[in-house]
Amino acid sequence: GQADMTVAQALDLWPQLQSTGMRLGSPSVAYGGDTPGGWLDRFMSGAAARGYRVDFITLHWYGSDFSAAAVGQLKSYLQAVYNRYHKPIWLTEYALINFTSAQKYPTQAQQAAFVTGSTQMLDTLPYVERYAWFALPSTGDDTGLYTNGTTATEAGAAYRAAR
Repeated sequence: GQADMTVAQALDLWPQLQSTGMRLGSPSVAYGGDTPGGWLDRFMSGAAARGYRVDFITLHWYGSDFSAAAVGQLKSYLQAVYNRYHKPIWLTEYALINFTSAQKYPTQAQQAAFVTGSTQMLDTLPYVERYAWFALPSTGDDTGLYTNGTTATEAGAAYRAAR
């Protein structure tokens, strides 16, 4: 919903990006990247049908399970997307956020544990070329890595230690 763009619109604009000669990542989806017939699947099928080049898949992922199981859930999703497209993956945003009726965040300790576990896991996946934490400006228990732009949160310290 952020770009509010249909698959057809994205495909019609793709030649402009392709003409740059740069390496191209797919449009990023926040969910359903592994879903047959989903937005990304329709885009990738349309790109293939038109002979367009897509060099890697970009994804967002937000886990709503704040337990240790979240690391495995992220890994399963990435594996399913890789199995579907067989292209390198850039995870351009990820964090733990529950987007139900009222947005909820885990505690800083839960977020930090997920940062540590997920970065260790991501570093073992040969098809994941890049990943980046989704960091809102920190206001407490959220995804922020720093308060006031300079002081690392517990999650920020974990992310810095992982890099």
